Order: sequence, then structure tokens, then C-alpha cells
Amino acid sequence: MKRSFVALALLLTTSLFTASVSLAANTGTSAVTLAAAANAVLDVLDATMTLTPNATDYTNDYFEVTGASGLRVRLKTNSTTGCVLSVKCTDASPQVALADLRVKTQTAAGAGGSNQTTYIAITGSDQALWSPGASQNTFLTVATDIRIVNLFAYPDAFGGGTTNYTDNLTYTVVAQ
Repeated sequence: MKRSFVALALLLTTSLFTASVSLAANTGTSAVTLAAAANAVLDVLDATMTLTPNATDYTNDYFEVTGASGLRVRLKTNSTTGCVLSVKCTDASPQVALADLRVKTQTAAGAGGSNQTTYIAITGSDQALWSPGASQNTFLTVATDIRIVNLFAYPDAFGGGTTNYTDNLTYTVVAQ
């Protein structure tokens, strides 16, 4: 019995060795294709901002924040024709009248791009704020300048305290 087991084990080992030796090496190729689509990424850096006017602002009847003090978002796109950054306010009943809430940006657009360089009143529809005009492969920060006019239309209901009037802005970026 022992001899037949050893013979069987030897026969199996030999046949396995022979089978592995007899297999020829083959090679082949495989194509890997990245089907890249135009894409844009948006990151809102300033989710909240409280604007507190002072006596000079009330004298001027407007309050504004500009440049790096404004609302900041960062974005990037792989589209060779760039993207469009838009802003709107879709609050059902905004507390700051949309005609009194104005935006613009001083962030330079790329060659062939555009930026809103004068204040425009916010609306409930997307308004183009900035565009690079070309691919923007790394994150770029775009600052939104904010101006609220007609300050005396927003009274302090508590007399001596503060009353908050809040509008929510929605940013959208679309690859072109």
C-alpha cells in the first residue's frame, strides 16, 4: 500500500511539474482609455458672513466688503474653454431686498474670460460672475464683493441691539 501511495504521489508531482513546464508564456496588450469629460469643481470657503455697518456706512447709505474680505469660493475646471461661475439668491422671501444686495468681483479672469466688474443687483436667476476662458487645472479663489444699499430700510426692531437680515446666496459653476 505504501509503494502505491508513493508511486501515485510521484506520478501526480511529475504530471503537475510537466504541466507547468509545458505551458508556454504568452503576452498581449490592453488599451486603457480615459474618457475625460469637461468638469468643474466648486468649493465655498465662506459659508457665512455677518456684515455690521458703522456710522460712516449709514452716512453713505451703503455697506460693502471687497477683495479678500468678500465672500470667497474656489474652483477649478479641466474644460479647455473654461467654466462660468454664477450667483443667485433663491430665498422664498429674502430679508434683504434683492435690489439692495449687489455683487461684483475684482478677481481677474483669464485670457478670453470675463468678470463682473461693476455692482449688479442679485436676482433669483443665475448671473454670470466670473469665467477663466480656459482650463483652470488648479484651484483658484474668486472673491465676491458685496454691497448692501438703502441701509435705512433695515431697522433694528429691538432698539439698541441688532436685528439680523439674512439672504442665502447660491453659487453654481458649469464647465463649458
